[in-house]
Amino acid sequence: MQVEAVIFDIGNVLIEWQPENFYDREIGRAARTRLFSEVDLHGMNDRVDLGHDFRETIYGTAAANPAHGDAVRMWHDRWLELARPVIPQSVRLMRALQARGVPVFALTNFGIGSFELARTEYDFLSEFDRAYVSGHMGVIKPDVRIYEMVEADCGIAPERLLFTDDREKNIAAAAARGWQTHLFEGPEGWAARLVEAGLLETAEAA
Repeated sequence: MQVEAVIFDIGNVLIEWQPENFYDREIGRAARTRLFSEVDLHGMNDRVDLGHDFRETIYGTAAANPAHGDAVRMWHDRWLELARPVIPQSVRLMRALQARGVPVFALTNFGIGSFELARTEYDFLSEFDRAYVSGHMGVIKPDVRIYEMVEADCGIAPERLLFTDDREKNIAAAAARGWQTHLFEGPEGWAARLVEAGLLETAEAA
C-alpha cells in the first residue's frame, strides 16, 4: 500500500530521551536510583504530556517530595539537558522525505510548555507538516483515541500512514488501527524501511 504520509515520534527517534542518563551525571547512579524509586518522575512527566502545566506539575511534585526537591526541580529547570542530543540521521531522513514531497507529521507524547521550550533549541521541531502533540490533544500514546484524532484530522486512510516509534506498545496500538509501522531501534533501520517503502533512494537515506 502506497504511503501518503510518514509520522515520526520525537523522543528517542529525533531527540534522545533518557532522563536517567542526565541524573546519573548530575547526582550519581546510586542517588538517581533512589530518586526514581521514591518519586514517580515518569508518571509526573505523563501528566505534563497530558497537558498539565509544565512548571506547576514538576514544582508541585518537588514540594510533595522535599527530600528530593532540588533534583525533581531540575526536570523543569534543566529540561533541555534531559532532552538531548539530537539524532542527526533521523533529522536528515525527515528533511529528505519532505524534499521528495512526502508529508511528514509528528505524533509525540510531549507537554505544551516543554514542546515550546524544545522548539527554541531544535529548529526541525517547527518543520513538520503537521505536529500532533499530546499536551494539546489531552491524550497520550498508546491510548487509541490519539490515533483516531490523527486520522480524523489528516484525512488519510490508516493503511497509508507509516509511523515510527521506539515503544512497542505505541507501535502495536497504531498497527491495530491499520497503520503501517516501524519499531525504531536506530536510524539505520528506519532509513532501510523508508527505502524499502520506495520513499527514498539509498543515497538519500544515508
